[in-house]
Amino acid sequence: MVETVPGVWLRCLVLGKREKTMESIKERVDYMIKRRQVLYPALLLFVLLLVGCGTDTNGEVEGEEETEKDTAEETIDENNGIEESDLKEKEDEPQSESKSEDTASNNFSDTSSEQPESKESTHTEQTEEINILSEYSSAEIEYARVWLELGPNQELDELNVRHISAGEPINPNDETSLSYPEDVIQLAGSRLVDGSVLYSGNGDGTVNVYHVPLRWDGEYPAGEEFYQEIIDNTKLESISPGNDEEVLELINLLNIQP
Repeated sequence: MVETVPGVWLRCLVLGKREKTMESIKERVDYMIKRRQVLYPALLLFVLLLVGCGTDTNGEVEGEEETEKDTAEETIDENNGIEESDLKEKEDEPQSESKSEDTASNNFSDTSSEQPESKESTHTEQTEEINILSEYSSAEIEYARVWLELGPNQELDELNVRHISAGEPINPNDETSLSYPEDVIQLAGSRLVDGSVLYSGNGDGTVNVYHVPLRWDGEYPAGEEFYQEIIDNTKLESISPGNDEEVLELINLLNIQP
């Protein structure tokens, strides 16, 4: 059977299209193969990068975890150290309190030990003052104290003491004179200007003072009434202990007449 020209051309066209299709398919396959050859290394590289990043991330995470762990351990150690220091301070507080109590007790004991010393020193001073007059009789001390309290002149050269018994006349130069109703003591200086004190002691720190002059001047007889007034008008005086040193000075000036 003889083909016509159009049929031949049609067949050639179909065959040409098939060849082009096969060529295009082959090109596509080659392209895909080449693309895969390029894509696989890229994928491999990408996978390796991911693995490396994951490893680095894990390392960083582990490092961070280790850092956090170390920080936590340091914090715990610090807290333990603070607790231990607090415990030591609490343990030391009773000791310091006991030390302060001991110090206070020592100070108190020192103070208490000093106080008796001050009391003893005061007592010693008082004893020394008493001892200044301890070697003298109570009568001598009385004479000096009476003159120190009542004497007209304290600047004496001598303090004369004269005992007058009860029954002796108040004025020996007057026949009308009455007598002393009790024992009296006359104190006088060595001069008329020193004055005198005539008294009787009561034994209780007081004396009865008679207003009798050391030397009688006037017209006599004066009469009994005059002397009775002297007896009735005695004055009660209190005698203070005075200063012991001044008393001692007067004692050293005593001239006691028999």
